[in-house]
Amino acid sequence: MPVSAGTAGTAVIAEAALALGDDALVLSHRLGEWAGHAPVLEEEVALANIALDLLGQARVLLSLVGDEDELAYLREERAFRNTQLVEQPNGDFAHTIARQLYFSTYQRLLHTQLAAGDGPLSGLAAKAVKEVAYHQDHAEHWTLRLGDGTPESHDRMQRACDALWRFTGELFQPVEGLDVDHETLRTAWLESVTAVLDKATLTVPSGPHTGGWRAGAGRQGLHTEPFGRMLAEMQHLHRSHPGATW
Repeated sequence: MPVSAGTAGTAVIAEAALALGDDALVLSHRLGEWAGHAPVLEEEVALANIALDLLGQARVLLSLVGDEDELAYLREERAFRNTQLVEQPNGDFAHTIARQLYFSTYQRLLHTQLAAGDGPLSGLAAKAVKEVAYHQDHAEHWTLRLGDGTPESHDRMQRACDALWRFTGELFQPVEGLDVDHETLRTAWLESVTAVLDKATLTVPSGPHTGGWRAGAGRQGLHTEPFGRMLAEMQHLHRSHPGATW
């Protein structure tokens, strides 16, 4: 499906809105998969609320590009521009928390920079940064609780952090239309995540200079194997009943 500039005004802004919108949409769906499966009822509510926040962000962003329903449910896998990090399966609870820690830290820093400017995404960013601050706080709380908890919870949290680290490099690849300082973003992200992991008695995974940080190609439409299965599930109802309304 071709991507038009839509109400964003230019194809450049549309590309940026599509990338950020896909990030939020895909992670929202992943978190929604916890419905009925979260370890405690309070966490089921918390994860659902985070998912709804992200879905709201996705709807605004995708509406700048075109019809939000068509973009979510009728595009093929290669047309999505989300990072590979957000499409990773939930795994166990520690895996979900590590993914959320990495992404929400990035997202808060990104929206803070965007909100400080006067670009077309600054208004959305100013609202989103307040939501994402809660997402980050939630992830940090659980990282500390699991990392500095029992030997079992510590080991699971460490394995999750290690497994997902290689997908974080892509977060700092420049996106056309995003007027942000990606190097400053990367440095601030690394400092923030390192501080949390240190406090949680976890070891920071190997970084970009030791071969452990591999930038993915999700922004270019190349996704990991689990994404195709997730997308088929997410789009099944819409594709099975085109034009249906409730």
